[in-house]
Amino acid sequence: MAETRPTATAVAKATSSTSVQPKRKSNAISWLAPLCCVIAGYIIWRFIIGNDANFTHPDPNGGFWPNQQGPKGGLPKMYLGGIIVPILIGALLTVLTFVIERFLTISKATGTGNIAEFIRKVQYHLANKNVDAAIGECDKQKGSVGNVMKAGLRKYKEMITTTDLDTDQKVLAIQKEVEEATALELPMLEKNLVFLSTIASVATLMGLLGTVIGMIRSFSALGESGGGEAAQRLSQGISEALYNTALGIGTSAIAIIMYNIFTTKIDGITYGIDESGFTLTQSFASLYK
Repeated sequence: MAETRPTATAVAKATSSTSVQPKRKSNAISWLAPLCCVIAGYIIWRFIIGNDANFTHPDPNGGFWPNQQGPKGGLPKMYLGGIIVPILIGALLTVLTFVIERFLTISKATGTGNIAEFIRKVQYHLANKNVDAAIGECDKQKGSVGNVMKAGLRKYKEMITTTDLDTDQKVLAIQKEVEEATALELPMLEKNLVFLSTIASVATLMGLLGTVIGMIRSFSALGESGGGEAAQRLSQGISEALYNTALGIGTSAIAIIMYNIFTTKIDGITYGIDESGFTLTQSFASLYK
């Protein structure tokens, strides 16, 4: 009998078109979070960093982008970095939001205990033809691997007592059950990682854009005046513009690091899911010929 080992990656691609309506609703909620973070970023920039008390010469007119002058400390200088700063603050808040959300989701999906040890315990119980004990191990694992294994074990147990199918058909039924369970688990693991990968690339560019805009403003001020005052204003403008670069690079670094951490954890879970399917089909084919 030719045996095939289903891969979780292949299953995810094959089932990516299912459950369209729930995905649309979920995506709408996911896109709302960055918008809220950008609004929060503007509020922090305008009313906290740009508070009148932080400047020696606040703009009496107020408005959307007050022309505050004379920052009293290092943080208020960030306000003078320009309108790109609140966008970068929003990007940083977005990264932190999805990092927390992914950490909680992936931690729950990982379950309890070591995945390799869990699979070995299931293999031991199956070798002794104790399917109920194997299902009990899945209840203890409480993760994505346990969920997929449990779904497969239920079908495994059902196939033991089924008499109208041959061994190959029973193995295919178990394999199909594992694939369906995998299709339910994998999308939740990779959800929202696209925001981290996108911000990792875009945040640095946004920071450089803010710096370029700040440099243009500084050199424009230099051209309008001369002498030592102009040089002082130029150096101050460059310093303020570089806040954009620092904020953009910092945000990008956090996004890249956390994206790599999460993808590594997901790869481990995916491998465990693949091992689960292979364990069930191999065990049934060898014990119930």
